[in-house]
Amino acid sequence: MSTLVVVGAQWGDEGKGKVVDALASRADLVARYAGGNNAGHTLVLGDRKIVTHLIPSGCAYPGTLCVLGAGMVIDPEVFHAEVAALQRGGMLQQGELRVSLDAHVIFSFHRRLDGLREDLGRGSAKIGTTRRGIGPAYEAKAGRRGIRVRDLFQPARVSALLELNRDRLDPELISLGGPSAGVDVAAEAARAAGWAQSLRPLACDVGALVDDAIRSGQRVLIEGAQGALLDLDHGTYPYVTSSTTLAGGACAGLGIGPMAIKKVWGITKAYATRVGAGPFPSRVDGELGDLLRREGGEFGATTGRPRDCGWLDLPALRYAARTNGLSGLCVTKLDVLAAMPEAWICAAYEGGVAPGADELDQARPVLERLRDWGDPRLVERVKLARRLVDLPPPVRDYLDRIVEFTGVPLALVSVGASREQTIFLEEAF
Repeated sequence: MSTLVVVGAQWGDEGKGKVVDALASRADLVARYAGGNNAGHTLVLGDRKIVTHLIPSGCAYPGTLCVLGAGMVIDPEVFHAEVAALQRGGMLQQGELRVSLDAHVIFSFHRRLDGLREDLGRGSAKIGTTRRGIGPAYEAKAGRRGIRVRDLFQPARVSALLELNRDRLDPELISLGGPSAGVDVAAEAARAAGWAQSLRPLACDVGALVDDAIRSGQRVLIEGAQGALLDLDHGTYPYVTSSTTLAGGACAGLGIGPMAIKKVWGITKAYATRVGAGPFPSRVDGELGDLLRREGGEFGATTGRPRDCGWLDLPALRYAARTNGLSGLCVTKLDVLAAMPEAWICAAYEGGVAPGADELDQARPVLERLRDWGDPRLVERVKLARRLVDLPPPVRDYLDRIVEFTGVPLALVSVGASREQTIFLEEAF
């Protein structure tokens, strides 16, 4: 068996799209296990930039099977638009996509509720969501009134569940948005009937499909969404996403056993970013923060929102390594950090605050300045490197510091946006 899980090791936006794309060229099947179209993975293919929100990054390789797991929440309108766009681009041909029968479906009232809460909420109710209906869809799932892909094929069941959602949600929707904000059962049922026709040929028991692939010796790549510090149970609660983002979630989200997982690689930028509300101890304000944002193109692939930028947070990265059981680290955007006139690293927090603690929002970082940084030739040398030994000594020292602190060896280093600007230090499969 050859199964690799790839997860974000920060607050999301770590460059998973590029890394998974590079790994997908070696995979037979690429599966995603959690989240929805709140995630955006950017692929750079020559002079083209492609952003996927639901479809796994294996879509760029003919013959690679792409799978959406039961742990996901899927907006069918976004799904169909994304599939159509990929197919127009010559990708994701017939037979290369499967969707779990047990994935939950996002309806328009989920999106509406998400936006109204964000507009009118206060305190922890206003967390900077993407307004895509992800949270309300997961709430419905936990409340046993969610509508799964398999339910779409039973119109009477869909109508009954929509009525249940109307009874539960209308008081809040109407109080926030007025009478027209309520759940229109007939209109939603009609849309669901259309989705059923297009999804039926793609729907299957994804757990059995992935398990068969693993048992038959295929190379299976499992793709996470968001990042470890946004995990519902172990992230910076309540400023988190609504699902598990950790590697352990791959088993439940797909329907396979933990012994099927052979490797777990965590992706981290050479610096740190965060979108939305919540603690970010190593954030950099002012000109340096603005420069990081410009050089890194740090704007959300899904929302377009500017990301807060900061220095790499080693205690948080070590926390992510523990909670995911990382066997390898992938460091991305090393070229962006190399372009900075100076660079720092967060080595600790004052007072011994722990990354998973409530006090993190008050944590003050202990920063170390990187030595011999700021040479204008540094960034070009990084971009041209194709082996670890090609990297300039200050950059190799920086990577050694990360490995030493986290106790996780390097598996991959990205020195630019294109596919060829990737240094593999370990075989994926």
